[in-house]
Amino acid sequence: MTQEQLKELEDNLWSAADKLRAESGLKPSQYSIPVLGLIFLRFASIRYNRVKSEIIAEFEQSKNTRNVKKIEDIALLKCGFYLPEKAEYDYLLNLPEAENIPKRIKEAMELIEEYKPELEGCLPKDEYFELILQNKDNPEQKDYSLAKTLLKTFKDIPEDATGDVFGKVYEFFLGAFAMSEGQGGGDFYTPTSVVKLMVEIIEPYSGTIYDPACGSGGMFVQSSSFVDKKRAELNDTDTKDLTVYGNTKDMETVKIARMNIVVNGLRGQIVKANTYYEDPFDCYQKFDYVLANPPFNV
Repeated sequence: MTQEQLKELEDNLWSAADKLRAESGLKPSQYSIPVLGLIFLRFASIRYNRVKSEIIAEFEQSKNTRNVKKIEDIALLKCGFYLPEKAEYDYLLNLPEAENIPKRIKEAMELIEEYKPELEGCLPKDEYFELILQNKDNPEQKDYSLAKTLLKTFKDIPEDATGDVFGKVYEFFLGAFAMSEGQGGGDFYTPTSVVKLMVEIIEPYSGTIYDPACGSGGMFVQSSSFVDKKRAELNDTDTKDLTVYGNTKDMETVKIARMNIVVNGLRGQIVKANTYYEDPFDCYQKFDYVLANPPFNV
């Protein structure tokens, strides 16, 4: 996806989502977290759909052996996470409008966290009830159409969108919501071109990488992309041996980074800490690579 295509996608998604917010009467603070969760779910489903047929095939094949594999174990190896049917984006999208869709989305998020404990507490759940409106024709009835329309909106994210696009779209929406609430943001993200250059200099083909100011995890994503490119050049089919560690000072950004590495199939640990004063991983001589752009805004 080119920079122009990405900009057009971001603008179109934001325009549609903000129009819906204005029509619903919700405040940005009520609306932002559910929207960001749906963006994650859309990208997670895109990644999962690419290997879903392989997962099912291996699961069915194992039924004919003495060692029957669990489908979630196969999914974790091939994709990094497991999406049960009721957590898949298209399942939610195809629910009838009369269904309590916010409740179903909450249940989907709970299922994802059940099979990916690293995401526990990161995904929005009860926040989706903010999307339930009063039926204008019958005030005693609930209106679930806003959640349905949002699902349709983010379906426009193309199936060929890569994991690094998730981080960019997410950061764009964070900034847009901050501006709509009259906030200046505060987080600064390293330009992708700079990150790519840094990764190509250190060449983190395998091992452990530490970013002491990881933000949304963009440097980890670029490291993963570098490894994938090199593996393709070398016809390397072994399991990717790359583990990432990072910390950032804001808990909301920690959640984004955790979602980002999951969507990109990475293993690792992201924690809340200020690297100027804390050393959460006892870092001295522990990691193979340190990749960082110091937080000059602190």
